[in-house]
This record gives sequence, C-alpha cells and structure tokens, in this order.
Amino acid sequence: MLKIVRIILAIIVLTLSVYQLITDNFEVMPYSMLFLGALMLVIGLAELQKDRKGFGGYMCIVVSLFLFFVSIQDFLIY
Repeated sequence: MLKIVRIILAIIVLTLSVYQLITDNFEVMPYSMLFLGALMLVIGLAELQKDRKGFGGYMCIVVSLFLFFVSIQDFLIY
C-alpha cells in the first residue's frame, strides 16, 4: 500500500517540479512542498516499518514536518 502511495506522490512532485522549471511559474511551489512533505512522510513510515537500524526513518519524518511547516507558511503568505 505504501509503495503505491509513494509512487503516486513521486509522480505528482516530479510533475509539479518539471512544470515549475519549464514555465518559470513558481506559484505552485507551496503545493510541491506539501506533496514533497507527504512523500518524505511516507518514505519515513516505510523505513520504520522495515525495522531498519539507524535514524533514516526518523530523519525523513523530521524533514517532512519541516516541509509541512514551510508549505503552510507559504500558503499563508500568498
């Protein structure tokens, strides 16, 4: 289940990023940050489910929380 969600979120992030690069339109930046945060959260949860040693899963979750904060702040500014 997480693999399908990860693929869908990665396609959304990639599409938004390519759109921003081609058109130089950065109005969709909060959306790409939001979806990137969701992708990092899913990656972190998948790492924690695999019971891997280390703090890679926790680091992904911390980065996702930071991305959510930045995207919400960006939504409020514009």
